[in-house]
Parts: sequence; structure tokens; C-alpha cells
Amino acid sequence: MGHAAARVFALTACLLLPGFFAFAATPLPAGSSYELAFSPHGKSLELAISCIRAAERNILVAAFSFTNKRISRALREAHKRGVKVQVVADKEINSSQYTAVTYLANQGVPVRLNGRYAIHHHKFMVIDGKHVETGSFNYSAAAVDKNAENVLVLWNVPALAAQYAAEWKRLWDEGESLSAGY
Repeated sequence: MGHAAARVFALTACLLLPGFFAFAATPLPAGSSYELAFSPHGKSLELAISCIRAAERNILVAAFSFTNKRISRALREAHKRGVKVQVVADKEINSSQYTAVTYLANQGVPVRLNGRYAIHHHKFMVIDGKHVETGSFNYSAAAVDKNAENVLVLWNVPALAAQYAAEWKRLWDEGESLSAGY
């Protein structure tokens, strides 16, 4: 079988085999919307912070590299105004130095480090159980000024937010608490 014929066969098999794909497209609910921003030097940081500022009840954060001072300060401010903030982050990259997760733990924000995987590469927030901030954007200075990254915010998507929250809880349950250093 030639290369082109093999591609056609594979595509046909994908289309005809029931259950071949384990996912299906789900339309967004009425009243939902999205915002998108890119970096470097775009509006990614401002969009991520706007999600934090919009929170009224809780913010679940899953992070890989977390060194951005403005994001950590915005989370601290949300915590101070009564929003329940919880963070789960990659253990290896956030243990070797003073990072935003250390700062947040020292501010009384519950933080857990997950070292179960080669890389805990998630970068998302679930806000008030109905909004999701996601994308490639690490919560780091490099993501703002040096890297080509993106932030996607999906507003008013409670079913999707529930799926992200379930993944966040699984990672949280696997993590180890980071105690305040002072």
C-alpha cells in the first residue's frame, strides 16, 4: 500500500470505527463567551489577572512554573477579600527556589506540590465553578516577556469548569502540602 493510500485507509478507519475517538465536540452553552490573548508583550498577563479579579467565591489554580509576582499578588488580594484560593503546582520546579507558591503559602493560601509526574504541566484556573482560564501560559515572568504563549478564558461554562475542577481535585489529592516558612 502506498503512502497516500495508507493515509486514506487510516482516515476511513477513524471515521467508520464506532468509539474510535474517546471525545466529542460539545457546544458552548448560551450566554458563554471567550477571551484570548497572546504573549510575549501581549495581553496574556492582564487577561489572567482579570480572571482572578472577577472571582467572587473560589479559585482553583493548577500551575507548572509559577514565578510571576503580579499573578501571585492578585491571588493574595483575592484571598484577602475572602475568595477561597487553592494552588496545586509542579513539585520539582517549585521546590528548588523561593517561588510564587512559597509566597502564597506564607500568605495563608493552601498550596500543594505534585511530584507524581515527570512534569505537572497544567496551567489553568477554575473560577467560581463556572469560568476556566487555560492555555500554554505559564504563570512566570518568561511567559509574559520572552515566550510565545496563549491565554484562553471561557466565561460561563459550568460543565467544562466542572471537568477542570475534577482534574484539579485529583492533582490536589495527590499533592503534598507546602507549609508556610514563617
